[in-house]
Amino acid sequence: MLEYLRNASEKPLAKFLIAVLAFSFIGWGVAEWIFGGATSDTTLIHVGDAEVSVNQFNNQKSQLLSGMSRDQQRSIYTDARAMKAFNNRVISDLTTQQLVRNRIHDLGFVISDHRIAREIRDVSVFQEDGKFSSEKFDAALDANGLTEESLAGVLRNDIARSMLFTPMLATVKVPNFVVDTVYNKRYATRDIEYKTVKFDDFKVNKPTDEMLKTYYAQNPKTLPETRKVSYVFVSADMSKPDSYDEGMARMLKVEDEIIGGDSLADAAKKHGAKFVQLNAFARNGAANDANITPAIVAQIFGMDEGTETETIEGKKGFMIIHLDKVNPAHTAEFASVKQDLVPEWTKAEKRKQAYEKANSILVDLNKDKKWTGATAKNVTRSAGAPISVLSDAFNNAVGTNKIVETSDAFYVLSVKSVKNPSADEKKKAALRIELEQGFQSQIQADYNKFLQREYPVKVNEKVYDRFIAK
Repeated sequence: MLEYLRNASEKPLAKFLIAVLAFSFIGWGVAEWIFGGATSDTTLIHVGDAEVSVNQFNNQKSQLLSGMSRDQQRSIYTDARAMKAFNNRVISDLTTQQLVRNRIHDLGFVISDHRIAREIRDVSVFQEDGKFSSEKFDAALDANGLTEESLAGVLRNDIARSMLFTPMLATVKVPNFVVDTVYNKRYATRDIEYKTVKFDDFKVNKPTDEMLKTYYAQNPKTLPETRKVSYVFVSADMSKPDSYDEGMARMLKVEDEIIGGDSLADAAKKHGAKFVQLNAFARNGAANDANITPAIVAQIFGMDEGTETETIEGKKGFMIIHLDKVNPAHTAEFASVKQDLVPEWTKAEKRKQAYEKANSILVDLNKDKKWTGATAKNVTRSAGAPISVLSDAFNNAVGTNKIVETSDAFYVLSVKSVKNPSADEKKKAALRIELEQGFQSQIQADYNKFLQREYPVKVNEKVYDRFIAK
């Protein structure tokens, strides 16, 4: 065809065919430019006007993985949630680094190559007899999977971060009146009076079925979704390569049988693996099986009924899980919970009577402005009365009268007065340090928020899904 076009390029038909082919190629290029340009986009994160690429992500990820043990790496690659958390950590690190670089650039700070070289020479690991050793330098880079460029990048980031954040690490001087105010607030005591109305001080008769049904209609019990699974297990010493390889080879044979149509039980029997069937369990319940970890439970509750997992690497071997049945959440039948309702109904009825009594005490107190028989206490924020009473005593103004409920009683509380503490210079000194550290942390947090406002961060979800979440 091409030979014909060359030989007859001046003929009308040939010119027409060449024009068609040229238009096709031009059209394909334009279409790629218009529609397919996104496929070549590898920008993962936009930080202000700067971009972080997928290659940068992969390099950062490799550096972090190289510093982990084999078990840590395996746990990341075999657990989808752990991998997602790890990827988010890499993205967070890259974003922070770029935020710092953006700000350093805008402020006009310069980190010269001479400064980087000096920093490298001063690292003790790279020295021999007090002098820089190129052999030790190269060996250290090889051992940590680094290049000179990547090490320089790490040092540049550290120096930039130091230049940007060191001024905010200076001690914040807290005025004395602030220390005194917080000290008095924290260590002041309060004089309170209260009366206790316990639920068990009241008697109720045995409930009838109709009473229980009425109560249950208002307080139904929803049984959570449960799932029933079975699994095949091949044990292995995961820390020993030979045992690991042998176990993996056997599990691959089991997996082939399952793909071929065998049940988990039959596949396990053919290759001497263990087959286990578990009773149904809830997401937050216990499967009563050491192999079913919380991470695996989460994976099970993301499966569809009748499906299997791929091979999962656990601490003691390999497993494939089949989701046998899903029991949806549902309201329990009255008959099945009737006996459990009796103590609940009894407590609810006693609570009603106790509240009526406590409310009548409060009404009389508000009316007469005084009472008899109350317990008088001077309390701190953590001692002297039930915790709920202490919380309300310090969170309400002097002169407040109110009802405080706990799990087994009502307390009618009256807040009488506040007593400031005597001066304790040791406590004040410790409080000053605490406040200074708190202000320092707040300043750093505010500055981080400023950076994020100045250089908005946006993750390219399409690139993330194509290159990372695949």
